[in-house]
Amino acid sequence: MTLPKKSIFSPVTAFKNLVKKPETVRYPAESNDAAKRYRGFHINDLEECIGCSTCQEVCVNDAISMVEMLDVPAEEGQRNERPQIDYGRCWCGLCVDVCTTGSLEMSRDYSYIDLDPDTFIVTPDQHDINKVEHPLGYLRDENSDLLDLKRIDMEMLEPEKRVDSFIEIVEGFSKEQAEKEASRCVECEICTETCPANMNIPQYIRGIFDEDLEESLQQIYEDNPLPEVCGRVCTHKCEGVCAISHRGEAVSIRWLKRYAVDNVDSADYKKILGTEKIEQNNKKVAVVGAGPAGLSAAHYLSVMGYQITVYESKENADGMMRYGIPEYRLPYDALDKDINYIKNLGVDFVFNTRVGEDITLDELHEQYDAVFAATGLHNGRSTRVPGTDNNNVYQAVNLLADIARGKEVPVTKNLVVIGGGNVAMDIARSMARLQMDKYGEVNITVTSLETEDIMPADQEEIEEAREEGVVFKPGRGPKEIEVNEDGSLANLCTNCCVSVFDEEMNFNPTFDDSDIENYECDMVIEAIGQGGDNSYIDDQFEIEYAGPRIKINDYSQTSVDWLFAGGDIARGPDVINAIRTGHDAAVGIDKYLNDEL
Repeated sequence: MTLPKKSIFSPVTAFKNLVKKPETVRYPAESNDAAKRYRGFHINDLEECIGCSTCQEVCVNDAISMVEMLDVPAEEGQRNERPQIDYGRCWCGLCVDVCTTGSLEMSRDYSYIDLDPDTFIVTPDQHDINKVEHPLGYLRDENSDLLDLKRIDMEMLEPEKRVDSFIEIVEGFSKEQAEKEASRCVECEICTETCPANMNIPQYIRGIFDEDLEESLQQIYEDNPLPEVCGRVCTHKCEGVCAISHRGEAVSIRWLKRYAVDNVDSADYKKILGTEKIEQNNKKVAVVGAGPAGLSAAHYLSVMGYQITVYESKENADGMMRYGIPEYRLPYDALDKDINYIKNLGVDFVFNTRVGEDITLDELHEQYDAVFAATGLHNGRSTRVPGTDNNNVYQAVNLLADIARGKEVPVTKNLVVIGGGNVAMDIARSMARLQMDKYGEVNITVTSLETEDIMPADQEEIEEAREEGVVFKPGRGPKEIEVNEDGSLANLCTNCCVSVFDEEMNFNPTFDDSDIENYECDMVIEAIGQGGDNSYIDDQFEIEYAGPRIKINDYSQTSVDWLFAGGDIARGPDVINAIRTGHDAAVGIDKYLNDEL
């Protein structure tokens, strides 16, 4: 072995180490900070965390489990569960990369010693396992973030192209867009818990992602037999609690539902949904009202084998969905696709028949084993301020129904709409189209008690109305409709609405009469809510009420055992809640007729 040659100065150079600081760690141990991106122990902001369990799902080591925390409130859009970490398994940090709220982080603390292995299983909070604060370690960045926070933009008709037409304004997703949007879902199911119908949302979105629209359709119809409707006009409360919305934009759940059903041929529905042959049980149920609640009950009862007859006072089915929602939001062919499938199940419809006049509720009781009442709220309410008895003052629900029927409706140059809900938006935008067609311009003012930040209308409806030329005067109360000597309208006189509700949150508006504004008009439309007509029930039966609504139990059963009720007259004025009460009623009627209720 040949040793390398060395300089003759080599022995001398060794003396340089006499003055050099030693590299060894002193004893007792000195502080030795970890690298800034070290994956240490977890920190979790318990208030920011929503218990979505996405961290648990992504963990390849089964190091995370969700545990119930009784001291954490389970508010809407949250669970009272928080992640528990088993540090005998933990090492990767993917949980931080996928955290939907950003509550989960890691410290640079990595040292913990204990003889009891159970102490290594920890539910972290603002402090790590050592119960002390440490500098943050590993952090999610744009390169490691596992979530796609930007939703796919929905293509819509431009305002100038839609304002004189009732053509549907939302164009819908393409296959590529839908699959990309579906890929954003983390499948946490918080949306399902918030949806009034408890739809299998992650499951039907997964079907879209997997290019299996038949699976999507099956998952949708588990809880919702009106998907074409809800894919367009659902209140989509599910999106309001979407886990991803805490750091980005919510998944477009409503538009994905629409994509799934739009792209399955209705001729294939019975085969896909397994309803080609339904075993009949020879029991009959009458449904009063062909709105969303009635149609939902009819669908599910029919699938269970019951013979269903739906009585409807109008000439077509779908209730306020057809006669209250404009075609540019909900096209009639989409409505017909939903209703035709229900008809194909064998459900019979009797149109132009008003229960209470053409046939009594007692007669229905004699002919059927059970009755489900879902007659909705079709009567407009008036402000009853001076001037509302003038012939140029109209109810929004009546005008919307006439427009749906293709009737000619009065259209003037100066219109004022009173109201701040979706019905007010629907009539304002419908009249804007008719104004543009007749006069070439839009001159519509919407005034409401509520300021814009608390108006009950969907924000997108307000924004789209404004794009179409509608002017908003929020926070105003109608005081008087001033009438000229010839009977024509002059102005709507308003005062400032100081508050809409009192301290107990009861509707009790107060006004400032020193703050007056007048809006010139030749036509006023009231859109301040609707009421129902339950005289067909009340005239024959003593039934219990909960406030203005019929009192029902969890199965939509009323105080009269064979009579069930749902939709607007029992729950609330939106489609998805109506669908839920119809489904509940179907389950309840089935139990009742089998002596289980």
